[in-house]
Amino acid sequence: MSSSPLRLVIFDVDGTLVDSQSDILGAMRLSFEAERIATPSRVEILGVVGLSLDVLMPILAPDADEATLVRLVQGYKDAYMALRADQGGEVSSPFYPGARAALDALQAQPDVLLGVATGKSRRGLDKLIEAHGLEGMFITQQVADFHPSKPHPSMLLQALRDTGVEAADAVMLGDTSFDMEMAAAADITGIGVSWGYHSPDRLSAAKHMVQSFDAVPALLDTIWKG
Repeated sequence: MSSSPLRLVIFDVDGTLVDSQSDILGAMRLSFEAERIATPSRVEILGVVGLSLDVLMPILAPDADEATLVRLVQGYKDAYMALRADQGGEVSSPFYPGARAALDALQAQPDVLLGVATGKSRRGLDKLIEAHGLEGMFITQQVADFHPSKPHPSMLLQALRDTGVEAADAVMLGDTSFDMEMAAAADITGIGVSWGYHSPDRLSAAKHMVQSFDAVPALLDTIWKG
């Protein structure tokens, strides 16, 4: 009797598990104001969430020189941490409805491993995990510090190496085109979520779409039975 293979469910963080747009927008505003540059619009900022800061900042500030871009990135990081410290991560980056229950249910399955692949820094992810009491939840944690920006597949390929799971037995849940393009580049099934920072029509690389976390267990059964 053969045992079922290990499965891996990898989550994006911002816009997928938690809604951190208040802090993202606030930190961008503070960073740009410090450099006396007009703050990009909400649509412009949320449109690049998921990219690494060194990649997204030149998009938001195309006329800035290299030194200014470095200051914008550092200013954003400092402002983001200050805003989170002021409110606490559980308040400033709340779970989307059903997210925590879905994580707990998946973690309870002995053949399912959980991971994250995020544009956050190591420091930022650690703070979020601490704020929500998620220690031990994610066996593989891929952050922007150690990889090329999404949609490069580096994060997902490392997650597969960390866990020993085959790409065919892994899925990636994310809210942006960058997540779904990254999943496709790694030959991992991409599941787009409808509630995040990119509109569903931008997630053309997704193999599946879900409207709520309640739909995830049945979809995973369908994918893995297939």
